[in-house]
Amino acid sequence: MEPLMTPNRILVIDDEPQITRVLRAALAAQRFEVRTANDPEEGLRIFNEWQPDLVVTDLMMPEMSGVELCRAIRSNYETPVIVLSVREHEQSKIEALDAGADDYVTKPFSIQELLARVRAHLRRAPERISASVEAGDFVVDPDAHSVVLNGKAVHLTPTEFDLLFYLARHAGKVVTHRNLLRAVWGPQATQQNEYLRVFIGQLRKKLEADTGKQYIQTEPWVGYRFLPEGFPEKDRDD
Repeated sequence: MEPLMTPNRILVIDDEPQITRVLRAALAAQRFEVRTANDPEEGLRIFNEWQPDLVVTDLMMPEMSGVELCRAIRSNYETPVIVLSVREHEQSKIEALDAGADDYVTKPFSIQELLARVRAHLRRAPERISASVEAGDFVVDPDAHSVVLNGKAVHLTPTEFDLLFYLARHAGKVVTHRNLLRAVWGPQATQQNEYLRVFIGQLRKKLEADTGKQYIQTEPWVGYRFLPEGFPEKDRDD
């Protein structure tokens, strides 16, 4: 007899009880183990005690925002975080991605869209290619989830790491926006180039600070090219 698979644990945090009830029912119907919280402090307590596999959280909540919650989680854990936000709070979504969120869904949203995002993030790690990439100034090791640049460790969020690893595996080649989005966020995200603008910007800050080099080159209207040996920042084209 094959052993029973342990269901993935998902924590939902939203100050609207109706949303937490709907999401609990929808996720439980997909055989996820679900817990909910209606305020971020309670959500953070459950997170620390229960150690979920993924978090879905609202952005605009009293006392602690979803951005602050992302920072608190990301300070110690690499758990995927999906944020929920109304369309008018575009800047808050960008701040959440900057703080370490992996994805966002705009309210009102389709339950099927959210479920697709959840499944994509939960299956990312097992599908990751294990061979490390050593090129130019970089060593990118997916097994250790580590990046070493010129002998120094660089801390990246899970999504930043996946994005860099995909680019590094195709070093020197132009990788299209569509292929990057599909590889990192799944097929449902292939039209959402704003993800790339935010995360490429974050990668550049972390990789290029004080180096005098640019490692990720923009190919206008097409995609990005990773150059592991870098080139002078004065030649930056973005």
